[in-house]
Amino acid sequence: MKKITLELFTTIIGLGSASGLFFQGNFLYLIGDNSGFLYEYNIVDSNLKKYPLLENPSQNIPKKDKPDFESLTHFGDTLYVFGSGSTAKRNAMIEFDLNTRKKSTTNNLVDLYAVMQSFGYINPEDFNLEGAIYDGENWYFFNRGNGSSSKNVIFTLHAKKLNEEFSLLSNDYKLPKIKGVRTSFTDAILVDNKIYFLATAENTISTYDDGEVLGSIIGRIDLESMKIDFTKKISPTNKFEGLTLYSQNENQIQFLLCEDKDTDTLESTIYKLSLELR
Repeated sequence: MKKITLELFTTIIGLGSASGLFFQGNFLYLIGDNSGFLYEYNIVDSNLKKYPLLENPSQNIPKKDKPDFESLTHFGDTLYVFGSGSTAKRNAMIEFDLNTRKKSTTNNLVDLYAVMQSFGYINPEDFNLEGAIYDGENWYFFNRGNGSSSKNVIFTLHAKKLNEEFSLLSNDYKLPKIKGVRTSFTDAILVDNKIYFLATAENTISTYDDGEVLGSIIGRIDLESMKIDFTKKISPTNKFEGLTLYSQNENQIQFLLCEDKDTDTLESTIYKLSLELR
């Protein structure tokens, strides 16, 4: 990895605490961890639309009540939105149809999350899913190891639907430290049999309470071996929580990133991260 460049891409007014994003065509689809909406931002004319994911949705749900939508993944014409599972109110998985621009299904994943906790030897208070990938055959879930046990885990579920029988694997990771604090998964995507992931160092041992942000890294995992190819620090101050592919060629890959500023301000900054591959 020769060179990494991080730059401002755009600022979106009307959305705060962005935690996940997906880019397609001229549209950015975004979620916020304290919002009950899915947002659609047109990068050409800066028009922002929002679509309800919950009954009586709000843009600033109190922390104790929020669904904590942290993961957004895509396959076919469907977006999948996941709650983090870090409290009893955060177990929802919502399917959103990109053709009709409407929510199609809501599922409660409490039983699945319990199986994952047991299988991965993760205490409920340390369970906090912040990334998800679906490739049509397998689901990959990323547990953020910002709890007391620092359990950064990737769960691999082989199943086309999460309500069907599945096989389950888990891989634990010891991610780099920033200023003495272990980084932890905050999002991931799959590109050409490689998992690109974000991880942030936050000075807290709680999956619920926020702490001082010490920076973020990007890394890559080979899908076949499930081993880390590289990690690289990309910011000493930003808490990046969302990652989506923007463009790629033989020499370079570009991502769009969003960050969670842990405020109620309805403004989100989107960044562009460029990685030279040769």
